Amino acid sequence: MFWTVLMQLVFSFLATMAFAITTNVPRRSLIACGLTGTFGWMTYWILSYLDAGTTMSTLAGAFIVAIASFFFAKYKRLPVTIFNVPGIVPLVPGGLAYQAVRNFVLGDYIEAISFSVRVALVAGAIAAGLVLSEVLNHSIRRFREHKENI
Repeated sequence: MFWTVLMQLVFSFLATMAFAITTNVPRRSLIACGLTGTFGWMTYWILSYLDAGTTMSTLAGAFIVAIASFFFAKYKRLPVTIFNVPGIVPLVPGGLAYQAVRNFVLGDYIEAISFSVRVALVAGAIAAGLVLSEVLNHSIRRFREHKENI
């Protein structure tokens, strides 16, 4: 189990950093990008291991990515999207999308539609996780502003 967790940590970090390098993020943000993706992936992986379901695990992972992105953006004084975009990459359902297209090409339309629905659910969970985090961050900012004005 230890080696499995270590492999998940290392490869989620490397995959996120590789995508960050590919998209030309500033050098000073590479480690933070890698950590963002690792936090999101490990949240997803742990919840999946605990049988929370793919959609709920993805929602939680995306939420953690967005929270970490917000934190690193403040810490590094960079835009949130620099951390959000690479951080989400490990959660993207590429394998499911491949299976959906493959089954469409092979003519197995029932299976293809099943995979397509799963892809849509996971993509929606990613979007919902990012939105929920933004709503939470906005609410906290408004609360702080309101508190300072009193």
